[in-house]
Amino acid sequence: MIYKIKSRIWIEHNNQVLIGEGRFQLLKAIEQTGSLTKAAKELGLSYKKAWHLIDSVNKASKEPITINTIGGKGGGGVQLTNYGKTLVVAFEEINQNCWIFLENELEKIKNL
Repeated sequence: MIYKIKSRIWIEHNNQVLIGEGRFQLLKAIEQTGSLTKAAKELGLSYKKAWHLIDSVNKASKEPITINTIGGKGGGGVQLTNYGKTLVVAFEEINQNCWIFLENELEKIKNL
């Protein structure tokens, strides 16, 4: 018999979701593309949904997570702030450590 463990984690601040898997993926895509439009497209999200997610992250955070750049010849974009980059790394580590812990705990059931 094969057992699997399922879990989802997210971090809240003042009862608002700060970051979870979806927001994490969006922030990583923004970091890679430098564009909310491109990040949303890459993840199969509408621009409006992606904008709402980023807005909610920024509102739940003690510091800005993203910063918009003004358009011009090359167009505008969005970048992660240093705080945003730190948050992404921290969430990734927390998530990985959570999965390691859960897999180790699952061994208790596998060995029954």
